[in-house]
Amino acid sequence: MALDQIQTLSVSGMTCGGCAARVDKALRAVPGVTEVSVNLADDTVMVTHPQGALRIEALAKASTDAGYPATPATKTTAQDHASLKREEADEVGRAFKIAAALALPVVVLAMGAHMIPGVHMLIGNTIGHQGSWLIQFALTAILILGPGRRFYAIGIPALLRGAPDMNSLVALGTGAAFTYSTVALFLPSVLPDIAREVYFEAAAAIIALILLGRWLEARAKGRTGAAIQKLIGLQPRTARVKRGADWVEVDIADLRVGDEILIRPGERLPTDATIIAGDSRIDESMITGEPMPLRKTVGAKVTGGTVNGSGSLTCRVTSVGDDTTLAQIIRMVQQAQGARLPIQGLVDRVTLWFVPAVLLLATVTVLVWAIFGPSPVLSHALVAGVSVLIIACPCAMGLATPTSIMVGTGRAAEMGVLFRKGDALQALSGVDIVAFDKTGTLTEGRPAMTALMPVQGRSRDTLLAQIAAVEVQSEHPIARAIVAAAKNMTLPDAKGFHAINGQGVTASVNGQDIHIGNARLMADLDIETEIFQDQFDDRAARGETVFFVSVQGNLAGLVAISDPIKADSKAAIAALHKRGLKVAMITGDDAKTAQSVAATLGIDHVVAGVLPDGKIAALD
Repeated sequence: MALDQIQTLSVSGMTCGGCAARVDKALRAVPGVTEVSVNLADDTVMVTHPQGALRIEALAKASTDAGYPATPATKTTAQDHASLKREEADEVGRAFKIAAALALPVVVLAMGAHMIPGVHMLIGNTIGHQGSWLIQFALTAILILGPGRRFYAIGIPALLRGAPDMNSLVALGTGAAFTYSTVALFLPSVLPDIAREVYFEAAAAIIALILLGRWLEARAKGRTGAAIQKLIGLQPRTARVKRGADWVEVDIADLRVGDEILIRPGERLPTDATIIAGDSRIDESMITGEPMPLRKTVGAKVTGGTVNGSGSLTCRVTSVGDDTTLAQIIRMVQQAQGARLPIQGLVDRVTLWFVPAVLLLATVTVLVWAIFGPSPVLSHALVAGVSVLIIACPCAMGLATPTSIMVGTGRAAEMGVLFRKGDALQALSGVDIVAFDKTGTLTEGRPAMTALMPVQGRSRDTLLAQIAAVEVQSEHPIARAIVAAAKNMTLPDAKGFHAINGQGVTASVNGQDIHIGNARLMADLDIETEIFQDQFDDRAARGETVFFVSVQGNLAGLVAISDPIKADSKAAIAALHKRGLKVAMITGDDAKTAQSVAATLGIDHVVAGVLPDGKIAALD
């Protein structure tokens, strides 16, 4: 059985559900295509077909021929998408503000009498109703030629291609209202007396309101793509590769399996690899959820996007491009955002036929009035047909549904919530259990000192200053947590710093020998720790990292480090329980720590020690 291949296109010109439906239809018509997922949130389409069966250029041509220009999506395309969407939102926002400023006086002049008594008489006694119509004509003309021009530039060509979209309907409706009103203003004898009215306010208000919807939609698109941009930003664009005897910086697209790469302290790994020289601590929280960096040495596998600690590493590349772990995670998120709700599929199908149906209805209306209408027949028939276009123009069905979906999913993505399946958002009201990740969701996502217990007679502040003076010279993440706890203190100087492998660290502070480490280090120093045994057992059972401090050979205190629970986590879980929902936690952390957090927060089910793909499997 042939393996499936997924290719991604970047598509321009999609403005509503009808556009997405047309792109979907055009691509599904290409022989060999098995699945199409159109993502209005980031203007991309993911096309599935048997491995090697189709070239991406053929897919791009099918979309382009349907009126929606497409090009192969690249990582640069994805990285630039957020800034492009911000620029688009800013541009549409400016257009809306100009349109609103022009439309407001038109609406007030036309409709003010319906809202405020005496306005009609005031207009008649000052500028006159003919003068009012002239002002409305001028402002509406500027609005159509300025902010509203986009609807005509896109909608009229689409209409001429025989594939009218929402832009076509806006162009026809507002154009019909403006043209009719202009005739009523300058050639009133052409129309029946009863039909000599102007509808400039309808054209102006429709364009302003549709622009408002487009502005909200563009902003929502930018928010929806933020999660993907954050993931893409985890991968460096270049890597140092060994070429002969030299290290050369190359684009990551030029990396090949088997290449030797050099990773300096503090750098992100450019791709998946195996360490062949050196050792360091690697922050893998983006993959495992574990906040504590793990020590890696020769032979260990490392993942692209993770962060190297203080050591220098030489690695051999094992995966590149779409085969890397990070690329798979990005693809998983893109599929989640590209999935459509079942109700959205229905809306898209209806929207696809809505514009042709309105045009057909307007045509039938003109014919019926031409056959059965009163004299003058042509004038009454045209008025009736234009009325149908004006009334149908602001199509909430085609605008509100995709906009509300993108606002909802965009806001959720901004808060770290992604929807894996298309029906998840629609079925959200019927869920029975809510599953959380732990690190960075229920917890802060970074180590912090949660306890410092000095022995009786010792000052806590003095002891904290002493151990921070020692740990400031260490690169260990636990050391950084202690230093952070003492950030507002003046630290004494520490001399003779030395790391004791697997046990702790030592240094001299103001002439006093300070040892910081585990129970084994204290035992080697013949220092008794029994007075802290209960506290040690209790905190270790919660999954905290616990160690001891000695000063001049005497036990001085106990220190505990953990990933603190967020202040609002307990209240959030209590609120879910109040709604009758069960709560689960799925984490890459170890079982002991996970169970401790679950007990503190009142979580009902725990799945621990799993990677991202395991977390998805756990949801099923």
